[in-house]
Amino acid sequence: MRAIDVKTGMKIPWDVRYSLSLFIFLSSIIFLSNGQDYGMPGEDGGGGAEPPPEMAQCNGIFMSYNFGSREREYPHVKNVTAQSWAFKSTAMIVNAGREELKGWQMFIGFRHKELIVSATGATPMDGDYPLDASNGTTFVGSPNMDLKTSIETAGDFTQISANIEITGTLFGVSKAVTPMPRTIKLTNDGWECPAAKRKGGSMHVCCKRNPKIKNKTGLKTKFAPRRYGDLNIVYDVLQSFDSNYLAQVTIDNDNPLGRLDRWNLTFEWMRGEFINTMRGAYTHKKDPSECLYSKAGQYYKDLDFSQVMNCQRKPAISDLPPEKKEDNVTGKLPFCCKNGTLLPPIMDPSKSRSMFQLQVFKLPPDLNRTALYPPQHWKIDGVLNPQYKCGPPVRVDPSQFPDPSGLLAVTYAISSWQVVCNITKPKAQASRCCVSFSAFYNNSAVPCNTCACGCNDIDTDTCNANSNPLLLPPDALLVPFDNRTLKAKSWAKQNHMPVPKKLPCPDNCGVSINWHVSTDYKNGWTARLTVFNWRDFAFEDWFVAIDMGKAGPGYENVYSFNGTRVPPSNRTVIFQGLPGMNYLVGQVNGTNPLRDPPVPGKQQSVISFTKKNIKGLNIPEGDGFPTKLFFNGEECALPKHFPKKSSGHRRGISVSMSFVFATIAAFALMMD
Repeated sequence: MRAIDVKTGMKIPWDVRYSLSLFIFLSSIIFLSNGQDYGMPGEDGGGGAEPPPEMAQCNGIFMSYNFGSREREYPHVKNVTAQSWAFKSTAMIVNAGREELKGWQMFIGFRHKELIVSATGATPMDGDYPLDASNGTTFVGSPNMDLKTSIETAGDFTQISANIEITGTLFGVSKAVTPMPRTIKLTNDGWECPAAKRKGGSMHVCCKRNPKIKNKTGLKTKFAPRRYGDLNIVYDVLQSFDSNYLAQVTIDNDNPLGRLDRWNLTFEWMRGEFINTMRGAYTHKKDPSECLYSKAGQYYKDLDFSQVMNCQRKPAISDLPPEKKEDNVTGKLPFCCKNGTLLPPIMDPSKSRSMFQLQVFKLPPDLNRTALYPPQHWKIDGVLNPQYKCGPPVRVDPSQFPDPSGLLAVTYAISSWQVVCNITKPKAQASRCCVSFSAFYNNSAVPCNTCACGCNDIDTDTCNANSNPLLLPPDALLVPFDNRTLKAKSWAKQNHMPVPKKLPCPDNCGVSINWHVSTDYKNGWTARLTVFNWRDFAFEDWFVAIDMGKAGPGYENVYSFNGTRVPPSNRTVIFQGLPGMNYLVGQVNGTNPLRDPPVPGKQQSVISFTKKNIKGLNIPEGDGFPTKLFFNGEECALPKHFPKKSSGHRRGISVSMSFVFATIAAFALMMD
């Protein structure tokens, strides 16, 4: 069969006609497809994916998570649980409701030992990269911290949504299994999310306002509301020029048991900035060559970099000593120059804040007054203090300050960001102080745990880092670990306790605390607290806090310290030295250094408790020992066991009971 061309009258073969028709049809499809754009509105080129159909049914905050791909990492191992995989995934959050969402916080419940290496479009609240997200992590917007509504933006997706592209490593999942999170949810106050729905490598959820939770009727804020953690840092821009600005950093300790000594603060400049001058603090390194051979040296050709404070991308900053407080150049700033000491507000509110200022120079393309970007990846640490994990800087409403003229007026910062840091619980064998237990009814002391403060700096081939410590006579706690070996072996032999061939490693702690139950009677009981400082420097304004659990409300008095209950439960008591006794001196040599062991710094007091109105209190069964103990805010490692009246071993028999048994045995022999 042939077709006829109407113009020429020529007959066209059917197979040629079919081919031309198919070509025209396919060309039309391609043309129409290119004419339709399923990309997110507002995206360059419209190259995004089509919005999920489930989002059309959401009248709130829509969130989704899509697993992308993974690749086996080196080393390749046969054990599935030990094999690591590099993975990529994408998360999305969209405001599909009528209410603007400020300071959005999206929690992704990772559960496969994920290590997040990078993420675009958001920043994790829980720390810096690489981030251990084994128990999940919360992302906050960066730079898009707030999600406006579609109504007020005419559906501009760049303002109502955020996409997070995640890259990381995961463990312990076979190739046939898609490693999905346990859940995704919005963690902002007042919002509730049902269980996320999952299909294959995707999951989504629609979160809505909880009608039972009323919105706070406080002052409306333009930016995210301020949050409060254990340690709060505010980065205020006070003055701004085209090429530089003046910033003020304020650090507030808001935890009743938190503390920092000789704090060190680090952060990371992301846009080539450098510190020209500082007041109230200093950087640890001042190297002009780092400036000269950087982009700063290329741009600021006439600047004398020998006078510049610091050009490091990650500067290390410390507080000034007290003698610099009245210095006209570096001092004369409120709350500065305390040698890096931040006390709990319950001890001294005037010493719970630090402050310093820095002049920051910028580089192109940020050479205008409104191009202001805070540093990222904040970290802060002290000498023997809690471990803090800091979140990202979050834009908040400008800080207010009293007018310097003394008038009843208020001045505002140009821009303000807040960094929230929270105390983390120390991991096993990672504490910096430890506790030993002893009691009047047991002649053995339970020493600090083996490697309580780590064993990284010692040769574990000569000792066992995983065995329990040997029980000791109480007086052995007064001497350094290196001088306890003979006492421990002799005590074990005397009490018929086994001694392993490979002895336990030391605790390696610079500070140890002994808790000794002294008496136990019908209406009350007493304990003795002894603090040992094995370091070569003193601790000023030291404190010890104990959580006594059930026995806590029975606290009555302390005789050589100041004692203060910590509300609201009153189960925790904080102890500090009396005036003139607030120094815990460091370790010193013995009377004869060649013969006598070093002597630790020591503070000691007796503490009394009542049993009134506390039912079922059993001191020997554990109620007489702290459930938590803190030294200068650092949670100390507690022993795994406590002394008992009857432990089933001869080592648990007290001296008095041994005397009673010996008397009974002698009387029986005499009767024979």
